[in-house]
Amino acid sequence: MNAPSFLTAADLEGDTPLVQSLEKRRLRIYAAFLVLDICILAFSFAVSSWLTNRVFAGAGAMAQAQVMAPLFLTIALYNRAYSMRAMEAWNYAAFRAVLSLLIAAALLSFITFYLRAEDYSRAVFTLAISISAIGLVVSRYAIVGQWQPWGRKLTNVLVVHDGGPKVPLEGAIHVDASQPGIRPDPNDPHALNKLGQMMTNMDRVLISCPISRRMEWSFVLRSAGVNGGIVTERLNELRPLRMQNDNGLLSLVVSAGPLGMRDRVLKRAFDTALSAAALIALSPLLILTALAIKLEDRGPVFFVQRRLGKGNCFFDMWKFRSMKVARLDADGKQSTARDDDRVTKVGKFIRSTSIDELPQIINVLRGEMSIVGPRPHALGSQAGDKLFWEVDPEYWRRHALKPGLTGLAQVRGFRGATEQESDLQHRLGADLEYISNWSLLTDIAIVFATAKVLVHQRAF
Repeated sequence: MNAPSFLTAADLEGDTPLVQSLEKRRLRIYAAFLVLDICILAFSFAVSSWLTNRVFAGAGAMAQAQVMAPLFLTIALYNRAYSMRAMEAWNYAAFRAVLSLLIAAALLSFITFYLRAEDYSRAVFTLAISISAIGLVVSRYAIVGQWQPWGRKLTNVLVVHDGGPKVPLEGAIHVDASQPGIRPDPNDPHALNKLGQMMTNMDRVLISCPISRRMEWSFVLRSAGVNGGIVTERLNELRPLRMQNDNGLLSLVVSAGPLGMRDRVLKRAFDTALSAAALIALSPLLILTALAIKLEDRGPVFFVQRRLGKGNCFFDMWKFRSMKVARLDADGKQSTARDDDRVTKVGKFIRSTSIDELPQIINVLRGEMSIVGPRPHALGSQAGDKLFWEVDPEYWRRHALKPGLTGLAQVRGFRGATEQESDLQHRLGADLEYISNWSLLTDIAIVFATAKVLVHQRAF
């Protein structure tokens, strides 16, 4: 096996991910197979009709195909017929597709028997299922087993070498941890941002490190919300999720992204649809608010502040400016207090009604935030006299998902100034609970619950 090629310091400069996400490519491949399977089913029933009745694509046969197609696709999706492994191993793909076809066929046969459908041709149906099964197997062998037009590159894998065992994994991106700024320091958000940018768009991250640094790297992987593993000489005390074999190299998987691809697609679709509709519906309010801010003191309408986002990466969060221009707190070191003299008259109103947060709809559309998620914090935010991450080491885990316009902590009333450490701990507990138990229904419920707390006593 050839020695890996490492990225240089120049390759690691900047504040952008190392690679583009391959998730869209995988989704396009899955969609292409889905369309291909529909065509195989339709063609099989049309040919079966001709072989049985000498009528190509007879009405009865195509009616069966129309019922069969959605049944098959639904079962195939849940049976992992369109999955990463199905795109890498043709025999697995063929088995899952044919199994889904047989289950759908059995279900449809039961339905037609129960309903006593008179125009149901058993001969056409049986022959069509047989032809479909052959078509599914041949297509998987030809495309997945032989052709593979996607070039056998469906995943991004990052290997960070920090003094542990050699990891000569072919096709991976290799980084030497001796490069400037690459260190798992929980007290340095800039270092965590650099690591977060490196891990962004990675489907797997492997860290090769000595025993003395395994806990620090395990913390980084968990807080970044990536599918990560540790390679070290002694593998224990890491609360591993599972063992994984990469071409004979064993590693313990110590972290995994909180959401699978299907859930990420659902959450992103929900975010995009709701934020686009909200931007249109609320545009009159946004315009009036911008005018009121501008007329009060002629200052800028928006306040843009660097916040901590998904994977501990920085992003610029938008808000309506609610403070006097000369008193803006870019780092968020001072929590806003009741009757704070930094807040303008317009600012007091828009803060009490949460209108100041509405420009973050733009962050949602840009993919930096979600409608629902842990609220993003400024770098200098403090609870009592401690920075947030100094209060509880679990703090960084809240960044495993995109930050949100609203969240579970907010609807439970945990918002406003963090005057005591317990104020942060209550929010952190709610955020970690949300991440562990995410569902689309939970997001919808939180959105409706948010309407009840838009105006609240701790908004000042």
